[in-house]
This record gives sequence, C-alpha cells and structure tokens, in this order.
Amino acid sequence: MDGPRSAGSPTRRVGRGERLVLATHNQGKAAEIRTLLQPLGIEVVSAGDLGLAEPIEDAPDFVGNARIKALAAARAAGLVALADDSGFCVAALDGAPGVLSARWAGASKDFNAAMALVHARLGARQDRRAWFVCALCLAWPDGHTASFVGRVDGVAVWPPRGSFGFGYDAMFEPAGEKLTYGEMDPSMKHATSHRARAFAQMLATSFG
Repeated sequence: MDGPRSAGSPTRRVGRGERLVLATHNQGKAAEIRTLLQPLGIEVVSAGDLGLAEPIEDAPDFVGNARIKALAAARAAGLVALADDSGFCVAALDGAPGVLSARWAGASKDFNAAMALVHARLGARQDRRAWFVCALCLAWPDGHTASFVGRVDGVAVWPPRGSFGFGYDAMFEPAGEKLTYGEMDPSMKHATSHRARAFAQMLATSFG
C-alpha cells in the first residue's frame, strides 16, 4: 500500500529554513513529526500553537482527511502546511476504527478506553490481524497538494503493553517484532513506523 499519491505535480519542494505549520492539535503526533523534520532545518509550528480551528474531517479515507486538514491550515496560516491522518485498522472489525480512530477515543481523547473498545468488539475472534496507516499531505496556500501513504501490518494484542507512543500504540505489535509500539524506544518506532514510511517518500520528493 505504500506509495505517493499526489494532486498536481509532487515536485514542488520545501526548502531548508522555511517555516511550516503542522495541521494538528495532537501534541503526541506533533512531537513525533517535529523529531522527523528536525534534521532538515525546517521551522515547525503547530496549528494548535497558532490557535487555528480544526476543520471537519468528513472524507471517507485517510488521504482525503489529511488533505482537508493541510489545506485548511495552509490557507489560514499563509504557510506551507503538513497534515497527517493516521489510524488503527483491525481486519476482524472490517478495518475499524480506521478513519474514526480518534473518535473512538471520545471528546476526552481517552485512548485507553478506545483500546478497550477494540478489545470488546473483537471478543473471542481468533483473527487478530491489524495495521496502521499514515497519510501525509503537504499543502500550499494556493491549493497545491502532494500526498504520501505508509502502512505497517501486524497484530492487535491484549492487554496493552508499554508506555511509549500514543493512541493505539500499546496494543499493536508489528509483524516480525516482539515489542508493541508502546514498548519500543521512540527512535526504533520512528525508524520503522507507518509514519516513517510515508515520511521517507515525502522527504525524497518534496524537501530540499
């Protein structure tokens, strides 16, 4: 599933020293993305830091929701914007929570409750296949966008394990690993995650 998806040409680039707005109010996600961008000399500010309103995310897929967020932030801030729409998908739940991953955590963003809900809905099912998807979208104030998608497959585990990461990380064990994302040192997760895969594509084509 990995691969770039673009609206218009994806060859427009963000140069070293430019200022970029992250279209997120999620502090865990903002911290992870800042770490990934740090070597590039990009000045990063989040939509939350700027007090930007959160747009309604009503697209049926990750790419569409990332584009909605990136365009809203780019136009509001007058800067290049980067949005991430990512989620946890479970095969036996027909891909849920998927694009509704954040909503399963409720208004209080309680992901312990969200993970418990996934566990409850799985019940006694033996199929524990799961995957994380990350769609990244770069948007410019003039409406140009470029999108990139990364995916990591694995299994849903219970009970959750580990205190690193955020969201559903503690109940996801990537294929070939013995640790959940919640147990991995952040540098290990950054090197192997769905977000890292999408970032690798984006950095190769749209930065520098």
